[in-house]
Amino acid sequence: MATIKTCTWAPTALAAPNLTRQAAEKKPKRTGKPAHAGRSGPALVQRLLAPVQQAEALGIDYLLVAQRWWGTGKEIEGSSYDCLAMTDFYAAHTAHIHLITAIHPGFFLPAPIAKWSATLDRLTHGRWSINVTSGWHEAEFGMYGAELIEHDERYARTSEFIQVLRGAWTHEEFSFAGRFYQINGLRLEPRPLGPLEVFQGGQSEAAMHMAAHHSDWMFLNGGPPEKIAGIIEAVRKRTAKTGRRLRFALYSIPLCRRTDAEAVAEITAMIDAVDETLLERRGKRVSGAQGMWADRQNKLAMLDSNEGYASGLIGSPDTILRRMQKFQQLGVECFHLTLHDELFNTEVLPALKQLPA
Repeated sequence: MATIKTCTWAPTALAAPNLTRQAAEKKPKRTGKPAHAGRSGPALVQRLLAPVQQAEALGIDYLLVAQRWWGTGKEIEGSSYDCLAMTDFYAAHTAHIHLITAIHPGFFLPAPIAKWSATLDRLTHGRWSINVTSGWHEAEFGMYGAELIEHDERYARTSEFIQVLRGAWTHEEFSFAGRFYQINGLRLEPRPLGPLEVFQGGQSEAAMHMAAHHSDWMFLNGGPPEKIAGIIEAVRKRTAKTGRRLRFALYSIPLCRRTDAEAVAEITAMIDAVDETLLERRGKRVSGAQGMWADRQNKLAMLDSNEGYASGLIGSPDTILRRMQKFQQLGVECFHLTLHDELFNTEVLPALKQLPA
Protein backbone atom coordinates (compact mmCIF):
# COMPACT_ATOMS: atom_id res chain seq x y z
CA MET A 1 0.00 0.00 0.00
CA ALA A 2 1.14 3.53 -0.77
CA THR A 3 1.81 6.10 1.93
CA ILE A 4 -1.41 7.83 2.94
CA LYS A 5 -1.89 11.32 1.49
CA THR A 6 -4.06 14.11 2.86
CA CYS A 7 -6.15 16.83 1.26
CA THR A 8 -8.21 19.75 2.53
CA TRP A 9 -10.56 22.37 1.10
CA ALA A 10 -9.36 25.80 0.14
CA PRO A 11 -11.48 28.20 2.26
CA THR A 12 -13.13 29.88 -0.73
CA ALA A 13 -16.84 29.29 0.01
CA LEU A 14 -18.70 32.23 1.51
CA ALA A 15 -20.64 30.03 3.93
CA ALA A 16 -20.80 26.43 5.10
CA PRO A 17 -24.16 24.61 4.98
CA ASN A 18 -26.20 24.68 8.17
CA LEU A 19 -28.98 22.12 8.41
CA THR A 20 -29.96 22.65 12.04
CA ARG A 21 -33.25 23.90 13.43
CA GLN A 22 -31.43 26.94 14.80
CA ALA A 23 -30.41 27.88 11.26
CA ALA A 24 -33.97 27.59 10.02
CA GLU A 25 -35.23 29.81 12.82
CA LYS A 26 -32.76 32.61 12.11
CA LYS A 27 -34.20 35.55 10.23
CA PRO A 28 -32.32 36.44 7.03
CA LYS A 29 -30.35 39.66 6.97
CA ARG A 30 -32.06 42.49 5.14
CA THR A 31 -29.28 42.68 2.58
CA GLY A 32 -29.44 38.97 1.85
CA LYS A 33 -25.62 38.92 1.67
CA PRO A 34 -23.16 36.84 3.72
CA ALA A 35 -21.79 38.65 6.76
CA HIS A 36 -18.30 38.91 5.24
CA ALA A 37 -19.37 39.60 1.63
CA GLY A 38 -18.05 43.15 1.86
CA ARG A 39 -14.48 42.13 2.69
CA SER A 40 -11.76 43.08 0.27
CA GLY A 41 -8.04 43.79 0.17
CA PRO A 42 -5.91 42.77 3.17
CA ALA A 43 -8.88 41.61 5.28
CA LEU A 44 -10.04 39.23 2.56
CA VAL A 45 -6.51 38.04 1.81
CA GLN A 46 -5.98 37.16 5.46
CA ARG A 47 -9.26 35.25 5.66
CA LEU A 48 -8.45 33.22 2.54
CA LEU A 49 -4.78 32.63 3.28
CA ALA A 50 -4.54 31.81 7.00
CA PRO A 51 -6.19 28.33 6.81
CA VAL A 52 -4.01 27.41 3.84
CA GLN A 53 -0.86 28.44 5.68
CA GLN A 54 -2.03 26.23 8.55
CA ALA A 55 -2.59 23.30 6.16
CA GLU A 56 0.86 23.70 4.67
CA ALA A 57 2.41 23.86 8.15
CA LEU A 58 0.58 20.62 9.07
CA GLY A 59 2.07 18.88 6.03
CA ILE A 60 -1.19 18.45 4.12
CA ASP A 61 -0.42 17.17 0.62
CA TYR A 62 -3.28 18.61 -1.45
CA LEU A 63 -5.39 21.77 -1.43
CA LEU A 64 -8.69 21.42 -3.32
CA VAL A 65 -9.93 24.71 -4.78
CA ALA A 66 -13.63 24.08 -5.35
CA GLN A 67 -16.09 26.06 -7.48
CA ARG A 68 -19.59 26.66 -6.19
CA TRP A 69 -21.00 28.97 -8.83
CA TRP A 70 -24.00 29.74 -6.67
CA GLY A 71 -25.17 28.54 -3.26
CA THR A 72 -27.40 29.61 -0.40
CA GLY A 73 -25.17 28.71 2.53
CA LYS A 74 -28.18 26.91 4.01
CA GLU A 75 -29.00 23.58 2.37
CA ILE A 76 -25.65 23.58 0.52
CA GLU A 77 -22.47 25.58 0.85
CA GLY A 78 -22.54 29.21 -0.24
CA SER A 79 -21.16 30.62 -3.46
CA SER A 80 -17.37 30.59 -3.70
CA TYR A 81 -14.68 32.88 -5.00
CA ASP A 82 -13.66 31.92 -8.54
CA CYS A 83 -11.59 28.74 -8.77
CA LEU A 84 -9.09 30.01 -11.37
CA ALA A 85 -8.39 33.27 -9.56
CA MET A 86 -8.05 31.48 -6.23
CA THR A 87 -5.71 28.82 -7.62
CA ASP A 88 -3.45 31.54 -8.98
CA PHE A 89 -3.62 33.31 -5.61
CA TYR A 90 -2.65 30.22 -3.63
CA ALA A 91 0.07 29.32 -6.11
CA ALA A 92 1.69 32.67 -5.37
CA HIS A 93 1.41 32.29 -1.59
CA THR A 94 2.43 28.63 -1.02
CA ALA A 95 5.63 26.68 -1.47
CA HIS A 96 4.88 22.98 -0.97
CA ILE A 97 1.18 22.10 -0.99
CA HIS A 98 -0.13 20.63 -4.25
CA LEU A 99 -3.06 22.55 -5.76
CA ILE A 100 -6.13 20.85 -7.25
CA THR A 101 -8.58 23.03 -9.17
CA ALA A 102 -12.20 21.96 -9.65
CA ILE A 103 -13.13 22.63 -13.27
CA HIS A 104 -16.68 22.23 -14.64
CA PRO A 105 -16.83 21.15 -18.31
CA GLY A 106 -19.71 23.09 -19.83
CA PHE A 107 -18.64 26.23 -17.99
CA PHE A 108 -15.11 26.13 -19.45
CA LEU A 109 -13.61 25.04 -22.77
CA PRO A 110 -10.80 22.48 -22.49
CA ALA A 111 -8.22 24.15 -24.75
CA PRO A 112 -8.10 27.48 -22.83
CA ILE A 113 -7.90 25.48 -19.57
CA ALA A 114 -5.01 23.51 -21.07
CA LYS A 115 -3.22 26.80 -21.78
CA TRP A 116 -3.92 28.22 -18.32
CA SER A 117 -2.92 25.02 -16.53
CA ALA A 118 0.30 24.59 -18.53
CA THR A 119 1.32 28.08 -17.43
CA LEU A 120 0.43 27.34 -13.80
CA ASP A 121 2.26 24.02 -13.96
CA ARG A 122 5.41 25.90 -14.93
CA LEU A 123 4.98 28.60 -12.29
CA THR A 124 4.47 26.06 -9.50
CA HIS A 125 7.06 23.56 -10.78
CA GLY A 126 4.47 20.83 -11.13
CA ARG A 127 2.27 21.58 -8.10
CA TRP A 128 -1.04 21.46 -9.96
CA SER A 129 -3.74 18.88 -10.75
CA ILE A 130 -7.30 19.09 -12.05
CA ASN A 131 -10.55 17.88 -10.48
CA VAL A 132 -13.04 17.53 -13.33
CA THR A 133 -16.52 18.11 -11.93
CA SER A 134 -19.38 17.19 -14.24
CA GLY A 135 -21.87 19.21 -12.18
CA TRP A 136 -24.96 18.35 -10.17
CA HIS A 137 -26.35 21.74 -9.02
CA GLU A 138 -28.57 22.28 -12.02
CA ALA A 139 -29.58 25.87 -11.21
CA GLU A 140 -26.01 26.97 -11.84
CA PHE A 141 -26.02 25.97 -15.51
CA GLY A 142 -28.67 28.38 -16.73
CA MET A 143 -27.50 31.08 -14.35
CA TYR A 144 -24.07 31.12 -16.01
CA GLY A 145 -25.15 30.33 -19.57
CA ALA A 146 -23.81 26.77 -19.55
CA GLU A 147 -25.67 24.03 -21.38
CA LEU A 148 -27.46 21.66 -19.01
CA ILE A 149 -27.46 18.21 -20.54
CA GLU A 150 -28.64 14.88 -19.09
CA HIS A 151 -26.63 13.37 -16.23
CA ASP A 152 -24.78 10.62 -18.12
CA GLU A 153 -24.16 12.97 -21.05
CA ARG A 154 -22.41 15.36 -18.67
CA TYR A 155 -19.94 12.59 -17.90
CA ALA A 156 -19.51 11.89 -21.61
CA ARG A 157 -18.69 15.57 -22.10
CA THR A 158 -16.25 15.49 -19.20
CA SER A 159 -14.54 12.42 -20.68
CA GLU A 160 -13.87 14.38 -23.86
CA PHE A 161 -12.68 17.35 -21.78
CA ILE A 162 -10.05 15.14 -20.13
CA GLN A 163 -8.98 13.70 -23.49
CA VAL A 164 -8.41 17.17 -24.91
CA LEU A 165 -6.50 18.29 -21.82
CA ARG A 166 -4.30 15.18 -21.76
CA GLY A 167 -3.73 15.38 -25.49
CA ALA A 168 -2.65 18.99 -25.31
CA TRP A 169 -0.33 18.26 -22.38
CA THR A 170 1.15 15.16 -24.05
CA HIS A 171 1.57 16.19 -27.70
CA GLU A 172 3.32 19.21 -29.13
CA GLU A 173 0.41 19.54 -31.55
CA PHE A 174 -2.99 18.04 -30.91
CA SER A 175 -6.28 17.75 -32.78
CA PHE A 176 -9.52 16.20 -31.57
CA ALA A 177 -12.90 15.55 -33.18
CA GLY A 178 -15.53 14.56 -30.63
CA ARG A 179 -19.23 15.00 -29.99
CA PHE A 180 -18.71 17.98 -27.69
CA TYR A 181 -15.31 19.43 -28.61
CA GLN A 182 -13.39 19.95 -31.85
CA ILE A 183 -9.75 21.01 -31.61
CA ASN A 184 -7.54 21.77 -34.58
CA GLY A 185 -3.77 21.85 -34.28
CA LEU A 186 -3.61 22.98 -30.64
CA ARG A 187 -0.09 23.90 -29.50
CA LEU A 188 0.80 24.88 -25.94
CA GLU A 189 3.75 27.21 -25.48
CA PRO A 190 5.30 27.03 -22.98
CA ARG A 191 4.89 23.29 -22.60
CA PRO A 192 3.73 21.93 -19.22
CA LEU A 193 6.15 19.91 -17.15
CA GLY A 194 3.59 17.09 -16.85
CA PRO A 195 2.37 14.48 -16.51
CA LEU A 196 -1.22 15.56 -15.87
CA GLU A 197 -2.92 14.18 -12.74
CA VAL A 198 -6.72 13.98 -13.00
CA PHE A 199 -9.12 13.80 -10.05
CA GLN A 200 -12.87 13.42 -10.37
CA GLY A 201 -15.95 13.18 -8.19
CA GLY A 202 -19.20 11.25 -8.51
CA GLN A 203 -20.31 7.77 -7.52
CA SER A 204 -22.84 6.94 -10.24
CA GLU A 205 -22.39 4.27 -12.92
CA ALA A 206 -21.40 6.99 -15.41
CA ALA A 207 -18.84 8.38 -12.95
CA MET A 208 -17.31 4.95 -12.39
CA HIS A 209 -17.10 4.31 -16.12
CA MET A 210 -15.33 7.61 -16.72
CA ALA A 211 -12.94 7.00 -13.84
CA ALA A 212 -11.92 3.59 -15.15
CA HIS A 213 -11.13 5.05 -18.57
CA HIS A 214 -9.73 8.52 -17.94
CA SER A 215 -9.01 9.56 -14.34
CA ASP A 216 -6.20 8.95 -11.84
CA TRP A 217 -8.14 9.57 -8.63
CA MET A 218 -11.75 9.37 -7.47
CA PHE A 219 -12.95 11.70 -4.73
CA LEU A 220 -15.53 9.69 -2.78
CA ASN A 221 -18.21 11.19 -0.57
CA GLY A 222 -17.94 9.94 2.97
CA GLY A 223 -19.45 6.68 4.12
CA PRO A 224 -18.90 3.65 6.35
CA PRO A 225 -16.33 0.99 5.36
CA GLU A 226 -18.88 -1.38 3.84
CA LYS A 227 -20.20 1.32 1.49
CA ILE A 228 -16.73 2.51 0.47
CA ALA A 229 -15.55 -1.07 -0.06
CA GLY A 230 -18.46 -1.65 -2.44
CA ILE A 231 -17.64 1.41 -4.53
CA ILE A 232 -13.95 0.57 -4.70
CA GLU A 233 -14.71 -3.02 -5.71
CA ALA A 234 -17.13 -1.87 -8.42
CA VAL A 235 -14.57 0.52 -9.89
CA ARG A 236 -11.75 -2.02 -9.74
CA LYS A 237 -13.84 -4.45 -11.79
CA ARG A 238 -13.90 -1.78 -14.47
CA THR A 239 -10.20 -0.93 -14.25
CA ALA A 240 -9.39 -4.64 -14.58
CA LYS A 241 -10.80 -4.34 -18.10
CA THR A 242 -9.15 -1.01 -18.97
CA GLY A 243 -5.77 -1.88 -17.42
CA ARG A 244 -5.54 1.42 -15.57
CA ARG A 245 -4.61 2.11 -11.93
CA LEU A 246 -7.12 4.30 -10.10
CA ARG A 247 -6.63 5.70 -6.61
CA PHE A 248 -9.26 6.73 -4.07
CA ALA A 249 -9.61 9.78 -1.81
CA LEU A 250 -12.27 9.66 0.92
CA TYR A 251 -14.00 12.72 2.33
CA SER A 252 -14.00 12.65 6.13
CA ILE A 253 -14.81 15.21 8.80
CA PRO A 254 -13.06 14.26 12.06
CA LEU A 255 -14.60 14.77 15.48
CA CYS A 256 -11.80 13.90 17.86
CA ARG A 257 -12.19 14.01 21.65
CA ARG A 258 -10.22 12.54 24.53
CA THR A 259 -12.73 9.72 24.92
CA ASP A 260 -15.15 7.97 22.59
CA ALA A 261 -18.00 8.84 24.93
CA GLU A 262 -17.33 12.58 24.61
CA ALA A 263 -17.29 12.36 20.83
CA VAL A 264 -20.46 10.25 20.67
CA ALA A 265 -22.34 12.67 22.94
CA GLU A 266 -21.34 15.60 20.74
CA ILE A 267 -22.25 13.97 17.43
CA THR A 268 -25.57 12.79 18.89
CA ALA A 269 -26.44 16.37 19.83
CA MET A 270 -25.61 17.48 16.28
CA ILE A 271 -27.88 14.82 14.79
CA ASP A 272 -30.72 15.77 17.14
CA ALA A 273 -30.48 19.39 15.97
CA VAL A 274 -30.90 18.61 12.26
CA ASP A 275 -34.00 20.17 10.71
CA GLU A 276 -35.92 17.73 8.49
CA THR A 277 -37.43 20.58 6.47
CA LEU A 278 -33.97 21.79 5.49
CA LEU A 279 -33.02 18.24 4.54
CA GLU A 280 -36.02 18.04 2.21
CA ARG A 281 -35.02 21.33 0.61
CA ARG A 282 -31.47 20.12 0.16
CA GLY A 283 -32.76 16.95 -1.47
CA LYS A 284 -34.41 19.06 -4.16
CA ARG A 285 -31.27 21.13 -4.70
CA VAL A 286 -29.08 18.07 -5.22
CA SER A 287 -31.54 16.21 -7.44
CA GLY A 288 -29.08 16.49 -10.34
CA ALA A 289 -26.67 14.11 -8.62
CA GLN A 290 -26.79 10.33 -8.67
CA GLY A 291 -25.18 8.01 -6.15
CA MET A 292 -24.65 10.70 -3.52
CA TRP A 293 -26.78 11.87 -0.56
CA ALA A 294 -29.02 8.87 -1.15
CA ASP A 295 -28.92 7.21 2.28
CA ARG A 296 -31.45 9.16 4.33
CA GLN A 297 -31.30 6.46 7.02
CA ASN A 298 -27.71 7.32 7.87
CA LYS A 299 -28.08 10.40 10.04
CA LEU A 300 -24.35 11.09 9.94
CA ALA A 301 -24.61 11.55 6.17
CA MET A 302 -27.14 14.32 6.66
CA LEU A 303 -24.90 16.67 8.67
CA ASP A 304 -22.88 18.27 5.85
CA SER A 305 -22.63 18.72 2.10
CA ASN A 306 -20.40 15.74 1.26
CA GLU A 307 -21.31 13.16 3.92
CA GLY A 308 -18.01 13.67 5.73
CA TYR A 309 -19.23 12.63 9.16
CA ALA A 310 -20.53 9.38 7.67
CA SER A 311 -16.93 8.15 7.36
CA GLY A 312 -17.04 7.84 11.14
CA LEU A 313 -13.80 9.52 12.20
CA ILE A 314 -15.50 10.09 15.54
CA GLY A 315 -13.96 9.22 18.89
CA SER A 316 -10.61 9.23 20.64
CA PRO A 317 -7.36 9.62 18.68
CA ASP A 318 -6.73 5.86 18.82
CA THR A 319 -10.26 5.02 17.69
CA ILE A 320 -10.04 7.39 14.74
CA LEU A 321 -6.62 6.12 13.69
CA ARG A 322 -7.89 2.52 13.69
CA ARG A 323 -10.83 3.61 11.54
CA MET A 324 -8.49 5.28 9.07
CA GLN A 325 -6.32 2.17 8.94
CA LYS A 326 -9.44 0.17 8.05
CA PHE A 327 -10.13 2.47 5.12
CA GLN A 328 -6.49 2.24 4.06
CA GLN A 329 -6.77 -1.54 3.96
CA LEU A 330 -9.82 -1.21 1.70
CA GLY A 331 -7.83 0.87 -0.80
CA VAL A 332 -8.22 4.49 0.34
CA GLU A 333 -4.92 6.27 -0.35
CA CYS A 334 -5.91 9.84 0.53
CA PHE A 335 -8.15 11.38 3.18
CA HIS A 336 -9.90 14.59 2.16
CA LEU A 337 -10.28 16.31 5.52
CA THR A 338 -11.46 19.44 7.25
CA LEU A 339 -8.89 20.86 9.68
CA HIS A 340 -11.17 22.42 12.30
CA ASP A 341 -10.49 19.79 14.97
CA GLU A 342 -7.33 20.72 16.86
CA LEU A 343 -6.99 17.41 18.72
CA PHE A 344 -7.16 15.54 15.42
CA ASN A 345 -4.55 17.87 13.91
CA THR A 346 -2.10 17.44 16.77
CA GLU A 347 -2.51 13.76 17.65
CA VAL A 348 -3.96 11.89 14.65
CA LEU A 349 -2.38 13.59 11.63
CA PRO A 350 1.24 12.99 12.72
CA ALA A 351 0.46 9.34 13.47
CA LEU A 352 -1.33 8.92 10.15
CA LYS A 353 1.82 9.81 8.25
CA GLN A 354 3.66 7.08 10.17
CA LEU A 355 1.31 4.26 9.12
CA PRO A 356 3.17 1.55 7.17
CA ALA A 357 2.80 1.80 3.40
